[in-house]
This record gives sequence, C-alpha cells and structure tokens, in this order.
Amino acid sequence: MPETMKMRATMQGDIADVKVLIQHIMETGLRKDAKTDKLIPAHFINQVVATLNGKTVLDAQWGVGISRNPFIEFKVKGAKTGDKVAVAAVDNLGTKFDGEVVIA
Repeated sequence: MPETMKMRATMQGDIADVKVLIQHIMETGLRKDAKTDKLIPAHFINQVVATLNGKTVLDAQWGVGISRNPFIEFKVKGAKTGDKVAVAAVDNLGTKFDGEVVIA
C-alpha cells in the first residue's frame, strides 16, 4: 500500500508544531465524469483524530468542502521532544488512514 500520510513534528519553544499531508482524492459527489456524463460518487475524509502519547488533542469532522490531498497543521502545548503524535483518518467509504511521528 502506498504511503498515504506524510507527517512532521517539531518543537517551537514549549509547543509542538505538527504538519500532516494526507493523500486522498476528496471527491464531492457533485462533479461529472467527462466520458460518461454521470456524477462521480462522493469519496471524502470525514473524520481526523490526532493523539499525543495516546491522548486526543484534535478531533475534526470534515465534509466535501476540503481539497484533494488535504494538508493540516496544528500546535500542541505541553509536548516534549521524543513524544509520539499519531493521526488517524476515516473516509465516507470506511477506508482508514493512519500515521505517526516522533517529535524532533
């Protein structure tokens, strides 16, 4: 399976700066296929959860208004170098994506 999530986490003082790029088609269900003139079915990420050492620090509910290959950045106060940040995402078809990174 190809890598679907690229992550980076660095310390900025006492705050961890986490950057995540998720490779996903993010179809709205409103576009038509040019060849068949039929609607392309909706296929989008609808939940993203991030944890720091197992404790939830971000829980986002997404919809069709998010672009293809979404990028998110968030900051976590109280993190330390060496802590583990994990991100899990689920799309509307039930496909799960996950990744983790150690804060540098």
